[in-house]
Amino acid sequence: MTFTEKYKDEITEILSRYPVKRSALIPLLYVAQRDQGYVAESTMQEIAHLLRLTPPQVYETVTFYTMFNLKPVGKFHIQVCKSLMCALVGSDTVIAWVHAKLGIVPGETTADRLFTLSVVECLAACGTGPMMQINDDYYEQLTEDKLDRILSDLRSTGTSPLKTGPFMWPESAPLERGA
Repeated sequence: MTFTEKYKDEITEILSRYPVKRSALIPLLYVAQRDQGYVAESTMQEIAHLLRLTPPQVYETVTFYTMFNLKPVGKFHIQVCKSLMCALVGSDTVIAWVHAKLGIVPGETTADRLFTLSVVECLAACGTGPMMQINDDYYEQLTEDKLDRILSDLRSTGTSPLKTGPFMWPESAPLERGA
């Protein structure tokens, strides 16, 4: 079964939201990646045909955004921010710790297919580096001890109590009038 056959209803719904077909490219790529864990070349070709794009136009979008994978990744995709701010506070050290603990370098996956390591540009947590994202969760102000606990928790339970998740503004007390 092809990608477009398997997700016919969802694709139809996505396409209905966009008067310009090309605008549906990123949502369709998310569907493809959700299905396989990465965006396969054959799926890129299907999407290109569907949107009346060339396969290179789809490929350049997939390779531009770090949230899309061109090959299968482990259950836990570790992405270490390498932007200037994180580099200045130790992102190379975090990569070295991951290498020492898991035996992988950027672009590799552990033999048990549990962890994949990638380096990415800015993850928008400049004030709390060095940091990394694992799947959808942020881990900030990393130390070697924190990394050990995160990896241990992920191996044993599949979750980590240290995850920070999406940023939420702290709730503040309502302002009093006349104060």
